[in-house]
Amino acid sequence: MSCSIKVPARTALSLLLAGAVCGLAQAGGAGNPAPRASMTDRLIVKYKEVAEGRVALGQSDLVAQRVAGAFGLKMSELKTNALGAKVFQLSRWTPEADLQTLARQLMLDDANVEYAEPDRLMHAQLTPNDTNYGSLWGLSSTTAGVRANVAWDTHNGAGVTVAVLDTGIRPHVDLAANIVAGYDMIADTFVSNDGNGRDSDPSDPGDWNTANQCAQGDPAANSSWHGTHVAGTIAAVGNNNRGVIGVAYGAKVQAVRVLGRCGGYTSDIADGMIWASGGTVSGLPANATPAKVLNLSLGGSGACDTTSQSAINSARSRGATVVVAAGNSNVNVSNASPANCSGVIAVASVGPTGGKAYYSNFGSLVDVAAPGGDTSGGSANGILSTLNAGTTTPGADNYAYYQGTSMATPHVAGVVALMYQAKPAATPDEIETALKTSTRAFPATCSQCGTGIVDAPAAIAKLLNPGGGGGSGTTMNESESNNTRGTADPVATANTTVNGALSTTSDTDYFLVNLPAGKTLTATLNPGTRDYDLYIYNSSGTQLASSTKGAGQIDSATSANTGSRSSVRYVRVRYYSGGTGSYTLNLNW
Repeated sequence: MSCSIKVPARTALSLLLAGAVCGLAQAGGAGNPAPRASMTDRLIVKYKEVAEGRVALGQSDLVAQRVAGAFGLKMSELKTNALGAKVFQLSRWTPEADLQTLARQLMLDDANVEYAEPDRLMHAQLTPNDTNYGSLWGLSSTTAGVRANVAWDTHNGAGVTVAVLDTGIRPHVDLAANIVAGYDMIADTFVSNDGNGRDSDPSDPGDWNTANQCAQGDPAANSSWHGTHVAGTIAAVGNNNRGVIGVAYGAKVQAVRVLGRCGGYTSDIADGMIWASGGTVSGLPANATPAKVLNLSLGGSGACDTTSQSAINSARSRGATVVVAAGNSNVNVSNASPANCSGVIAVASVGPTGGKAYYSNFGSLVDVAAPGGDTSGGSANGILSTLNAGTTTPGADNYAYYQGTSMATPHVAGVVALMYQAKPAATPDEIETALKTSTRAFPATCSQCGTGIVDAPAAIAKLLNPGGGGGSGTTMNESESNNTRGTADPVATANTTVNGALSTTSDTDYFLVNLPAGKTLTATLNPGTRDYDLYIYNSSGTQLASSTKGAGQIDSATSANTGSRSSVRYVRVRYYSGGTGSYTLNLNW
């Protein structure tokens, strides 16, 4: 892992993932920078509940000190995290591999240890980019975007809070109206860079560092304002004649500050996940606006650790969906944490062509892909969002292009907010299933990038009607010619998905349903990027319902049978514009 932040221009940024871990202070202040390796100066130890007559925790602490001493280390207790584990400060920086050995020995020597592991540093998932202004292709492109603009006809994220676990958020003029109270989780004053530890002010003071502060040989680095950029993609204020607009511009964002100078500790990030989702963290006030969506545009190398997994499980138990950046090292995500943890939605990155961005991690653990930018073809191919012009401490509001899986992740988090608005009681599993089964196919090469590119209107439709658009119910193909009521294809089973096509501009398709008494027929049409319309008629051809939304939008229409016997319904798909091609039609009752 690395926390080297290289800023060749005021709004250009690089957070590299290979190399050294930041040289943080020994307990209480700045110390010597760490050497270049995957290192940390903390250990997490979770003890089992101590039953009467068993070894006391004080004795367990002595065992821990003895084991640490064998490695030439001293330990002092820093805190107990929200999972009930102790976080110990070590006397010097130590390679993670050595601490893994220490942890295994501790578990062998003390039966009262439930688990022990290094408190690793995670880092913002961002790669270099330029600052030229351009359009928000990530929101609206039918090739590589999430098509949020199509979903805005009905959903903008209102009533949903999205927690941004990151460097904090600046009160940017294009964000301020959508920010709710958050929390600064960073306990170490060297990392926090704001002169104090945990408090209720999660605004970003800047994550700049001087030469050699984060690792020997590293130059000075400017502030990234990473969390502000991420937050703008999720919920920048819309329709205000200013700057950019977020995927879920009606949602609220909550800054949970876990990254600072040189990165952030696993233990702080875990507490951040628990608090953001409405859980209890000792010493912190209750979260008045718990988040339904947690955005983690951060990560590091290695297997998923127990602390992170436990915090993810805790957040999910309260109904929160956790969306995580896959990482920017162009390696298999199986070695990128917390994207490789269970229960998260791991996000890969595509550029404007819809193909894999050169830096994006990949692999079977990736769930979906979203626009993260690929500036190898020009700076305007990055993701434009809110930022700050300050090189170290805060300056004026501005906007800039970034690229990275950090930028892809908030596109997905924003779509998840739209989904929660559509179905507030949805479970994290329902959200993930609908998201993954409604993606668009990749128009360019993106091997092991998940099920496809996230599509906002299709995801909402899938959540509301799980059988629609390629769901798990019965599937059938239309049979030509079915362009009249007399030749309509019969559909006998509820939750049937029809794979159809309109081959000419004058083509139309009919389907026959014998709707049982007391049932309501729901027809859902996904025309892809084209503009096809949907109609429902009775047995005599009288129109009962219709949906005629624009190109690329999901059409849905319903018709109830309030009678005492079955009643005929004809469902019609009609060409309007946008070219001929395939569609899916789900019929459910």
